[in-house]
Amino acid sequence: MQLLTPRLSLRLLTEADADFILALLNDPAFLQYIGDKNVRSLEDARQHIQDGPLAMYRSHGYCLLRVALRDTDQAIGLCGLLKRDYLDHPDLGYAFLPAGRGAGYAQEAIQAVLANADATGLKQILAYCQSDNQASIRQLERAGFSSLGPFKLEGSTDNLVLFQRIPND
Repeated sequence: MQLLTPRLSLRLLTEADADFILALLNDPAFLQYIGDKNVRSLEDARQHIQDGPLAMYRSHGYCLLRVALRDTDQAIGLCGLLKRDYLDHPDLGYAFLPAGRGAGYAQEAIQAVLANADATGLKQILAYCQSDNQASIRQLERAGFSSLGPFKLEGSTDNLVLFQRIPND
């Protein structure tokens, strides 16, 4: 699976992306807004790729994709769809390293993922983020998501906001 935009290339992760995954999953913003995935070594990162994104792709046909700059192939983030047991519909997920923030890359990647979802017939996409993550809330609103209000995960104290996007037919 590969998606291309004018500036970005999105593709499935491989074990060769372990160093990137290790860096991203230990980035302070990732830890603050998404959480600690306990990935502390390259071996942990390789296992995370296999058990997370690639397993989801095999089960559902979509997953988080590696986002890289087209001209250099520098990995700058992840963006894609996930299917979680506690949500009725797929949800959009994304995270970017500092080098990928502030230049519109997240919105470009989100639009590519949503266009692909529309093309494959996924009618409703959800998303959620922490209620104090204003940057993520702005990204979701820019991408056409509407807030459904506060959302709690069982066993979590995080204050989350749930969003939905239904494409125009």
